[in-house]
Amino acid sequence: MRAVLIPGSFDPITVGHLDVIRRAASIFDEVYVAVMTNDMTKYVATATAKSYMFDMAERRRMVELACADIPNVRVIESDGMLVDLVDVLGVCAVIKGVRNEGDFVYEQKHALWNRAHNPKAETLYLPAAPSLDGISSTLARERIRNDGDLNGILPTAVIEYIEKLN
Repeated sequence: MRAVLIPGSFDPITVGHLDVIRRAASIFDEVYVAVMTNDMTKYVATATAKSYMFDMAERRRMVELACADIPNVRVIESDGMLVDLVDVLGVCAVIKGVRNEGDFVYEQKHALWNRAHNPKAETLYLPAAPSLDGISSTLARERIRNDGDLNGILPTAVIEYIEKLN
């Protein structure tokens, strides 16, 4: 069985994230979607902690709601290192979606670091569909803060969940 890992903070999960998850689920037997804490301050003295709009439980629940109809997706959470999670889960690759050159450069730096620290942490990239390349969690958070329209940015189940939180 071939399993892969899709890591992210998913603050919140977008339709772009969901597109990558669905595409990976159509290729691989099992897809682990890991809701992670991106706090490099534990590992790099000069790094800054990322702040989140939603806590870990809320982010995980949103991913679960978005992926509820994809039978081979398992949603997990982790505050550890991605390179360690690769070994724990026994996945064959890490999947990252990329929207543009900037995303690729950013993700490539991480992929090279991950592979240098764990040769099993191979990264595969899935390019975003052109219709989704402007969608980001940053855009979603901005719209949430300003009571903007979230349709077409977040999955419907996630929009409904966020509305219940408010």
